[in-house]
Amino acid sequence: MSEDVTLYVGAPLWGQKSWVGNFFPAGTKPNAFLRVYSRRLNTVEGNTTFYALPSAETIARWRDETPAGFRFCLKVPQTISHFKRLLGCEAETAAFIERLRMLADRCGPCFLQLPPGFGATHLHRLRDWLERWDRALPLAVEPRHANFFGLAEAEFNALLQHYGVTCCVFDTAALFSATPADAATREAQRRKPRFPTRFARGERFAFVRFVGHPDVAQNARWLAPWAERVANWLNQGVDVFFFTHHPDDTHAPKLAQMLQDQVGALTPLSARGGERADSQMTLW
Repeated sequence: MSEDVTLYVGAPLWGQKSWVGNFFPAGTKPNAFLRVYSRRLNTVEGNTTFYALPSAETIARWRDETPAGFRFCLKVPQTISHFKRLLGCEAETAAFIERLRMLADRCGPCFLQLPPGFGATHLHRLRDWLERWDRALPLAVEPRHANFFGLAEAEFNALLQHYGVTCCVFDTAALFSATPADAATREAQRRKPRFPTRFARGERFAFVRFVGHPDVAQNARWLAPWAERVANWLNQGVDVFFFTHHPDDTHAPKLAQMLQDQVGALTPLSARGGERADSQMTLW
C-alpha cells in the first residue's frame, strides 16, 4: 500500500456526553471534545453544517484545534439540498464553498445528501449544480430515492463519474437486521433509508456511512466484509473515508475502532492512515 494512501475512520459527530469516561477521558469538558476527538480518530462527519452554516470564526477554531492529517467531511446545508433542492441556490453554495476553503488542509470530501423525493426527473438539477461546483473540492453524493437503486442507477452513476464525484455508500443492513427492542433502534429504523448497499468507490476516494447493529458485538460480522473491501481499495491506491453510526451513537467510536482493527489485520496502516496512539490502546 502506498504511503500516500490513507484510511480515514470517524463518527457522525465529534462530541457526545455519553463518550466521557470511555472514548473520552473522565472529566472531559464539552469545549475540549473536538480537540480530544481529533487525536483519537482522524476524520468526522460534519452534520452540523446541514442545519446551519458556521461563522468564519468557528471554522477557524475547528481548523486550529485539530492536528495535521485530520479531515472534516462537512455536509452540504439543507437550505441547498432540501429546501431549494439545488435550484436557485448559487449564493448559499458559494458561501458554503468559502467555508470549506477556510479549512485549508483540514478539509476532506464534503457530502451532498439528496432528499428522498429527489429522483430521476430531477437529475438535470444535480447536473447544473455540479457544473458550478468547485472541482478542487472533493465531493460525495448520497442518493435516497428508489430510482437511483433501479432504473436510473446507471444514469446517476454516469453523471457522478463525468464530474469526478464519488457516490456515497450508505449501509443500513446491520441496523435493519436488529429487532427494534429499544427506543433508539426504533427511531433509527424509522429515519434511515433501507436500500440495497452499493459497494461503489470513486476514482479519487471511497466514502462509506455504516449504521451498526445496536448490539456492539454483532457488528464484527457486518464489518468484516467491509474490512476486506476497504483493504483492497487501499491497496489499489484509493483513500477511504469510513464513518460508523450507532442507533444513538454512544458506541459509534467503538465501531470505528473495530473497523480499523479489522482492516489493520489485513493490510499495514501507516501512522497517517490511522494507527492508534498509545493513549488509545486503553480507551475501551
